[in-house]
Amino acid sequence: MPLLEEATLLGDVSLNVPVVVIGNGPSGICLSYLLSGYRPFMASGAVHPNTILHNKLEEGIHFSVVDQDLEYLSEGLEGRSSNPVALLFDTLLHPEADFRFDYPSVLQWKLEKHNGIPHVVLGKGLPGGAWHMMEGSMLTISLNNWMELPGLKLKDWTNGKWRNLMNDRATTEEVASYYKDYVKIMGLQKNFIDNTCVTSVSKIQQDQKCAKGKMPKSATIDSTTPQLFTPDNGLPPSLWEVRGYQRIGDGSHVPFCLYAENVVLATGTYDLPARLGVEGEDLPFVFHNVSAFELAVQSCKVGQASDPVLVVGAGLTAADAVLCAHRHSVPVVHAFRKSVTDPALIFKQLPKKLYPEYHKVYHKMCKQGYINTSHSNYTSFPETRIVSFLPDMKCTLQPTSGRNIVLSISMALVLIGTYPNLSFLKEHGKHLGLDPSKPISCKQNPIDINPYTFECTKEDNVFAMGPLIGDNFVRFLKGGALGITSCLVKRLKEKGQLISETGSDDG
Repeated sequence: MPLLEEATLLGDVSLNVPVVVIGNGPSGICLSYLLSGYRPFMASGAVHPNTILHNKLEEGIHFSVVDQDLEYLSEGLEGRSSNPVALLFDTLLHPEADFRFDYPSVLQWKLEKHNGIPHVVLGKGLPGGAWHMMEGSMLTISLNNWMELPGLKLKDWTNGKWRNLMNDRATTEEVASYYKDYVKIMGLQKNFIDNTCVTSVSKIQQDQKCAKGKMPKSATIDSTTPQLFTPDNGLPPSLWEVRGYQRIGDGSHVPFCLYAENVVLATGTYDLPARLGVEGEDLPFVFHNVSAFELAVQSCKVGQASDPVLVVGAGLTAADAVLCAHRHSVPVVHAFRKSVTDPALIFKQLPKKLYPEYHKVYHKMCKQGYINTSHSNYTSFPETRIVSFLPDMKCTLQPTSGRNIVLSISMALVLIGTYPNLSFLKEHGKHLGLDPSKPISCKQNPIDINPYTFECTKEDNVFAMGPLIGDNFVRFLKGGALGITSCLVKRLKEKGQLISETGSDDG
């Protein structure tokens, strides 16, 4: 975990704040942008290529999209996300992007400071979240403009700082730095608390809190900004108590306790690696991340003359490991359960011209199998499962087409997916999923939400966004920021706490 860098200290005090966001990746950053008062309006003279949507936008041209009926606006939209608000926000930011048209956004951003909602964003490290943990030279899957957050184009930020982005895809290092700088450039730093670990989120009743003498101290908030609860309008019947600690510069842990009416889960799903559950998986040469391989290369523990590295998995992370090995001339044995003709393989969904490096890996998977011949640098084992890892640096494989095979390896990388770490919630948040009997999973069991407000269907005042609800791509997770902000703004309006919608500053 990085040490504190230009971040706010929480200290061992109790604060109340209307919204606590857990997770400081692109989901949490985009939400902070909207909660800070930035509002999207239809730009003057803009024409959306979808005539029906354009006419709807013109009906509310004097209102921000946040203040409009998102269900009405998103009706009938289709695309690569199952969430209607995600599709709406995406087509407003990148009209007809799926057809590779480069239409300008139809939105104009204005800052309405008086309509901002005080909030705190808690993150384990620097703003950008898991993007800071990725191998920096890898190219993103999405086109670079799809990685952008509202109000700051990646190419504008890149100019003069990094290489000229002639390619349509940025590196993960560039994206991570962009997200970190975005928070500063947009003036959001005061909302971000870095280097934190949330240990519990629990609901407490006001009478319970008063009985314990634990009334929270109010956060320092501009008196002109709206609050979901204040001493004047009375505290809600229940609040969420968010506990954890912050790691400061000397390495010590400073505990904190926050009280919030609303909690937003924006942690992503990259905290806990999926495991095979086989014998020997905890041996010291078995790893579940690519960074371990990069460190082994840098320290010369593996190289051209070493036994092969075993890569397990058929997704893009496994492909990244194969590419990393190829760059450093490290031999690879690549085992995966699927057939190379399986239509569900991610490579089948990536255009060859945009993703040539991944198609090179797929070509190897198809043509350099162990049955055909022996290859010095790469050998694939399709339709193969791992039986066990042995202490003498060996691994037992079981192909469906033959007997078990025992191989000597230098290290193993098990890259078969990840799960979110929701240990701070009861039952690790299982009760929030579509199937409460199973762990939360981006693909198999996402958090069940209202598709327009992003509020959890099984817990009031708890919201979820991003990979936790099945939206893996930055392009679509921004819709959660729009839906959540719209919901909270409308609740404030019902309480009569928002000032007029005039007096905006262009942003």
